[in-house]
Amino acid sequence: MSSSCCSPDGHCSTGAGATATAEPVTTAYAVSGMSCGHCKATLTKAIGELDGVTGVEVDVAAGRVTVTSAAEPDDALIAGVVDEAGYELTGRV
Repeated sequence: MSSSCCSPDGHCSTGAGATATAEPVTTAYAVSGMSCGHCKATLTKAIGELDGVTGVEVDVAAGRVTVTSAAEPDDALIAGVVDEAGYELTGRV
């Protein structure tokens, strides 16, 4: 009797089931005060440094910042970072 974890057809298994991964959460915010590429870069960097944030998309023309995160974002925390950067988060869209 073999103690190998591999089946005769070459597939390996440790007996553990597949682990579920949480779907990312995407949240769009209205942000005022943005006017150029510098604004986009500033907010992308500032928001992107927050724990749990996996992506930031800034649409200057639309006044929208879309944040992708591992879990539901803390709106107050994001608003604070946006405010510190010199802009104003006016709500979710």
